[in-house]
Amino acid sequence: MEKITFVTDEGEAAEFYVEEQTTIGGISYLLVSDSLDDEASAYILKDVSASSSSDACYEMVEDEAELLAVSRVFREMMDDVDLDY
Repeated sequence: MEKITFVTDEGEAAEFYVEEQTTIGGISYLLVSDSLDDEASAYILKDVSASSSSDACYEMVEDEAELLAVSRVFREMMDDVDLDY
C-alpha cells in the first residue's frame, strides 16, 4: 500500500495510506487512512489542483452529499471494507 505525505496549509506534514482511488465526473478522489490498523480513520480527499499545475492539491471532502456519493463508490470498489462516516 502506498504511503504519501501531504503538507497542510500550516506547513505541517501529514502521512496517509492510499486505500483506493477513483475518478468521478472528471474529478479525482482518494480514499486514505491514517494507519494500517483495522480501526484506522479514513478520509476522502478531492483533487482541487489546477489542470496546468504539476503538483496535486487535495482537500478533504466536506460537502455531505458529495461525501455520501463518493463513499458509495468506494464502498462498491472495496466490498470487504466497512466504511462508517
